[in-house]
Amino acid sequence: MAKVSVYNMEGKEVESIDLNDAVFGVEVNEHLVHMAVVQQLANNRQGTQKAKTRSEVSGGGRKPWRQKGTGHARQGSTRAPQWTGGGVVFAPVPRDYSFKMNKKEKRAALKSALTSRVQENKLIVIDELKFDEIKTKNFKAVMDNLKVNKAYVVLNENDEKVVKSARNLPNVQTALTNTINVYDVMKGGTVILTKDAVKTIEEVYA
Repeated sequence: MAKVSVYNMEGKEVESIDLNDAVFGVEVNEHLVHMAVVQQLANNRQGTQKAKTRSEVSGGGRKPWRQKGTGHARQGSTRAPQWTGGGVVFAPVPRDYSFKMNKKEKRAALKSALTSRVQENKLIVIDELKFDEIKTKNFKAVMDNLKVNKAYVVLNENDEKVVKSARNLPNVQTALTNTINVYDVMKGGTVILTKDAVKTIEEVYA
């Protein structure tokens, strides 16, 4: 089991805990991590782009000139792709980009992502995050104490004061243990977990 230090909001080390290797010490499967990231980005795509083909553009019903004898190249319609105002060749049409990953793959990908953060020393455990009021300055102070600039903060339960205090910091994203995903873990910089969040993640994924 990997031992990690637990810090308080002042950035001081208060204790150390063991992380469960079944979640934070697995063999990193880069293929699954990549797949999970691609899946999330693909599933977020709207897929609503559309252009008209020559059959959908209005006009062009008549042959512009006779087939032979004009000196022009033969043309069948003024709405063919080579004409101004013509249709688009192989025009994009609305489509669904989403694809599925099975449950086992998703879990393995998340464990791999969390393990890679531990290996890169980009995972910090904090004993608790509690504020008396909603204030961005307070959250910024905690980040400064932990010497972290960009963070993905995972909470065990939805604490409005913490979430709203972090909302105005451009490099900070908050999430709950039941909403964490591979893309945000990999993209979010340092992962900051509350002690309770670690416990919940280990219970769910170990």
